[in-house]
Amino acid sequence: MELDILVFGSHPDDAELGAGATIAKEVAQGKKVGIIDLTRGELGTRGTAEVRDREAEEASKILGLAVRENLCFADGFFVNDRPHQLQVVKMIRKYRPKIVLCNAVEDRHIDHARGSKLVSDACFLSGLVKIDTKLEDDDEEWQEPWRPKVVYHYIQWKNLEPDFVVDVSDYIEVKKKAIMAYGSQFYDPKSKEPETPISSKNFIDSVIYRARDLGRLIGVGYAEGFTVERNIGVRYLDDLI
Repeated sequence: MELDILVFGSHPDDAELGAGATIAKEVAQGKKVGIIDLTRGELGTRGTAEVRDREAEEASKILGLAVRENLCFADGFFVNDRPHQLQVVKMIRKYRPKIVLCNAVEDRHIDHARGSKLVSDACFLSGLVKIDTKLEDDDEEWQEPWRPKVVYHYIQWKNLEPDFVVDVSDYIEVKKKAIMAYGSQFYDPKSKEPETPISSKNFIDSVIYRARDLGRLIGVGYAEGFTVERNIGVRYLDDLI
């Protein structure tokens, strides 16, 4: 299956928090979108990996994803080395996306920036013809090289300055619903689990407020922001409208 957009997240719920409304908007436009979670979030204070597996499945239905996979890297301990890069390369070559979205380049959680660099590096490596990969060790077919046209980074805990923003006014409610599919992680006044930085009502409010504030900057109701590692090129000035 070839995808238009492949979204990577270090943990289940990263993609929904950072780019959930953009994902929903692209799906509504007929684009094929998938998510690859790098870990199962097993070190999270609340819930379990099994619970988060089920929550990710529910969020995927809400967003209308074409596919979702989990690479089962070690939460908190995966590194940007050759074995991890090759696993990500396999996913890029498997789905051959035009666009890759991935974690924030800088953030509070150590896995976010590390996942961001890992995926960005793998996108480059995936285009090199002398790197040989097979999806499974016993496959007869070698994968063809593939490099996405662009890599964009969504914004997470830290208020990074976006390089561009996407009008998501019609999809903010879908984003909220997808986020709240992760009931073990976010605000629930009935929960007996320990409090965490993301379990307060203020955190959810801040996610929506950021979207509202970014929307204000471009004269729309809500927007999501992204950063880039290289300049965005356009053919004509009105491509930016």
